[in-house]
Amino acid sequence: MGSRPRFIDDLSRAASDAPGPKPLSPLSDDALLDAYSRTVIGALERVQQAVAFISVEGRLPGGPSGRDSRGARGGTGSGFLFTPDGYLLTNSHVVHGATHIKVTLADGAKFDADLVGDDPGSDLAVLRIGSPEPLPHVELGESSKLRVGQIAIAVGNPLGLAQTVTTGVVSALGRSLRSNSGRMIYDVIQTDAALNPGNSGGPLINSAGQVIGVNTAIIPGAQAICFATAIDTAKWVIMQIFAHGRVRRAYVGVAGTTRPLSRRVQRYFGLSSESGVHVMEIVKGSPAALGGLRTDDTIVAIDTLTVQDVDSLQRALDASRIDKPVSVTVLRGAQRLELTLTPVEQTS
Repeated sequence: MGSRPRFIDDLSRAASDAPGPKPLSPLSDDALLDAYSRTVIGALERVQQAVAFISVEGRLPGGPSGRDSRGARGGTGSGFLFTPDGYLLTNSHVVHGATHIKVTLADGAKFDADLVGDDPGSDLAVLRIGSPEPLPHVELGESSKLRVGQIAIAVGNPLGLAQTVTTGVVSALGRSLRSNSGRMIYDVIQTDAALNPGNSGGPLINSAGQVIGVNTAIIPGAQAICFATAIDTAKWVIMQIFAHGRVRRAYVGVAGTTRPLSRRVQRYFGLSSESGVHVMEIVKGSPAALGGLRTDDTIVAIDTLTVQDVDSLQRALDASRIDKPVSVTVLRGAQRLELTLTPVEQTS
């Protein structure tokens, strides 16, 4: 072979002497890990020791076997520690009706767990394990600050074999999701971060490693559209369970999604909120139906409380409004209406 042409050597020297960043060595860590990869790895390192494998044995009569069950009388899923003294968050459908719950932590330590309380209405449950030492735990973020398009990272511990991580973006916010049991879950985050079998109950985290949701469902055949209960909802459910052992809610019988309001609409109706809840479905015979609410209405207030998203609607319908008439402000076409509904206690 002939010698390399001289002009190639001249170009190489010119490039090395040019100002600006130099090319990365092909074997350097920076060349192997781009910014996105480093972000995902850093976020995962902040939570992976707090993610646990959950298995259940036995089911009470009528209890569900769970989406991730490995048999008619058991089930598996994921969960995560959110306090150093052993409290975990997972899905209600993973542990509901279980007679015995076992938790395996990332380091292999195994514990029997107690069910502190579960809430099928949000598909959330709180467990407790006992440990003489403080346990690694996650930092809870704020789902109210999420924006469509930001990074979403789903973490789980399927089958207790190894942790898994998948990445994507927040695809939509303020969704409503009907579970397999027929209940409606509100304020749901939609993401394209794929959920592996057994990942139910694991954390959905942002690029800073903060938990923004609890992975709850995947729709088969829908191109890996996945859902997570928003962490702001989870915080409220946790406090309700700590205070009462369960969650009491007022029920009106609507399903909806958060809808932005144009500035023209805000000015016309004198509204301070930039969004409301668009009613997509009304349960027949429910308080909403009896009170005259219609599909395509937009709920903007309950009594004196502004309703700007599904989460604020759910919070407004707390136990204090059960069996008491409430004023619901809705936008219907060019009208602003005040309807009176009488919520009942949600039973499932």
